[in-house]
Amino acid sequence: MLVVIDTNVLLVSISSKSKFHWLYRLILDKKINVAITTDILAEYEEQLSHHWNSLVSVSVIRSLTELSTVLFTTVYYNLNLISIDEDDNKFVDCAFASNADYIITNDSHFNILKKIDFPSIPTLRLDEFEKLLEGNSIL
Repeated sequence: MLVVIDTNVLLVSISSKSKFHWLYRLILDKKINVAITTDILAEYEEQLSHHWNSLVSVSVIRSLTELSTVLFTTVYYNLNLISIDEDDNKFVDCAFASNADYIITNDSHFNILKKIDFPSIPTLRLDEFEKLLEGNSIL
């Protein structure tokens, strides 16, 4: 399974005290494949530094860039499907370019994708993703 992880979801999964830490553990344990772009990586770094600190940011970014299950993706088309927050389009474009199975996000801006027939870019909230993984015996 290949997913694109929105920044809001990654942020809540980093802390070992978070109830969502299972996601970050799955990434580190190479149990899921994650597609990223340099733009996504830059946003992760910026937000991790802002919400945590630069040491946490460097550690997380380094771990992501060294994992064989993290797919660096080149985006050739900017679909511009999300107009309410255009910055979210980097995740949509990455999912499209990598042929990801899902975008994992708790951001309601991505709900517009459910109304677009083509291209089909499925999204899951973090709790929905957890249920899917439990059903597939990944968790």
